[in-house]
Amino acid sequence: MAHFLTASTRAALDRLLALDDDVATDPLDRLHAIRSLRTALDIDPATLAAVRGALAAGRTWEEIADATGLKAPAAKWRWGGSDDEIAERLEAGRKRSARPSSVPTDLPGLSVAEAAAARGVSAQAIYLQVRRGSLTSRTVTRPDGRSYKRVFPAGTPDS
Repeated sequence: MAHFLTASTRAALDRLLALDDDVATDPLDRLHAIRSLRTALDIDPATLAAVRGALAAGRTWEEIADATGLKAPAAKWRWGGSDDEIAERLEAGRKRSARPSSVPTDLPGLSVAEAAAARGVSAQAIYLQVRRGSLTSRTVTRPDGRSYKRVFPAGTPDS
């Protein structure tokens, strides 16, 4: 058994191995278990210890990235620096991912993409029309700080 892993990572590994013994297991259950193990390994201190061990042994970020399936900049971003720096980057990433990623549907006007589709032109053409004054636009900022460029063709509310 891998004793260098945390208890939660070992538990995820055990769940996956248990499914392997059961031929009647739903393939989606296996996929969920694989994902759980990958997630656990990503945050397991053993992974960071292995990266730091590789660096101490003179390995490059390119070699570490290759071994982990990442690009070198991504590996260095994830595991480079002190514990505090890594924790700060990961927390900032968690905060970004916790925000809704979809565009709100209650915004006034049209998005640049919607305006382009409605007029049968490219987004760049919409920006050009705004710059020339044939379309009105403004930036709408939501209470959570996200901003959206909105376009108001003549005759639409807020135009």
